[in-house]
Amino acid sequence: MHRRSFIGVGGAAIGTALAGCTGTGDGGNTANTTGTDTTSTTEPTSSSTGPYTVSMAPMGDVTFDAVPETWVANNGSYADMGVALGLDAPAGLWLANRWHTDYYDAIDGVSVDKSDTISLYQDGVSKERYYALDADVHVQDPNFLMNRFKGWSEADVDEVAENVAPFFGNASFSRTYSWHESYQYYTLYEAFEKVAQLFQRTDRYEAFASLHADVQSNLDFVPTSESERPRVAILWPTSSDPTSFYPYLVGDGTSYKQWRDLNVRDALAETDVQDFHSGRGEVDYETLLKVDPDYLLLRGHEDESAAEFEDTVVAFMEDHETASELTAVKNGDVYRGGPLYQGPISNLVLTERGARQLYGREEELFDRGRVADIVAGSL
Repeated sequence: MHRRSFIGVGGAAIGTALAGCTGTGDGGNTANTTGTDTTSTTEPTSSSTGPYTVSMAPMGDVTFDAVPETWVANNGSYADMGVALGLDAPAGLWLANRWHTDYYDAIDGVSVDKSDTISLYQDGVSKERYYALDADVHVQDPNFLMNRFKGWSEADVDEVAENVAPFFGNASFSRTYSWHESYQYYTLYEAFEKVAQLFQRTDRYEAFASLHADVQSNLDFVPTSESERPRVAILWPTSSDPTSFYPYLVGDGTSYKQWRDLNVRDALAETDVQDFHSGRGEVDYETLLKVDPDYLLLRGHEDESAAEFEDTVVAFMEDHETASELTAVKNGDVYRGGPLYQGPISNLVLTERGARQLYGREEELFDRGRVADIVAGSL
């Protein structure tokens, strides 16, 4: 592919202001991009040839003269979409260790080698790293890049887009960023469709969308009455022997899709506890005892098996004087709470896992053979 011959990017320019995120040297630019999603001038399909245009907020229209072969992605959501489309692993991710590929282990015929995928963030994100990777497309929201830490400006984004490859992505995993309020968010499958159009593999997207619809139609065991919905708290432990936690309130981003689909009742949302993205605060066991959710869903342990998690974090809580008084600990209802990022395949796995955790459902929710066939292009 002649990667630098993309024709252009539509929509408004990317502006600057203050960042609203910490943890990676935040405090940089905030975008006022208002680019909206418009209909592609050429709707790509798997058999399209020649230049084609795909549109996604905040970039607007982006035109390619050939299908990208190498790529960089923002996070595990997009990386998982790539696996679903039968692509090789992205050359880079914001943090490569937050793409949890163990989810594919239970699906014969689906695997990915991420050994060469590097972290874009290494004490900052340098433009030189983008030049070195020399990808054909960056599946990243440029506003996320400018807001996650000091260092990138609109001019930097424009330089990389012009000299290396265009940006094409939307930070949909969370809906807590103030800089994203001015342009469209996408659901998991809306974003997946855009990525499928980008890589000219809409047939695989359509097959996954059909499979996903089948799974959704089989969630009839999920209660709808308020009194029967499971009361949960989603938390990120501050250590492996946790005495405090970062609270994550169930929101509209793709990060919480499985929990919304399983109709959980967010126990923390019924209190004055603020979401971590908003307040940057912590909660301790005394606070959790006042809330006393039925289930504790702990993030940050997706690289561990269920047994490893139980032998470490859960065992510590069971032996802790205060934690052991929590209903969830007493009843053995402390589980891994899922990753920050999920795509179509990991969402299927996580929804099935959540159904087992909350409702004791032991049967498979999706056809693993069908997933493997779609990934392989056997539609």
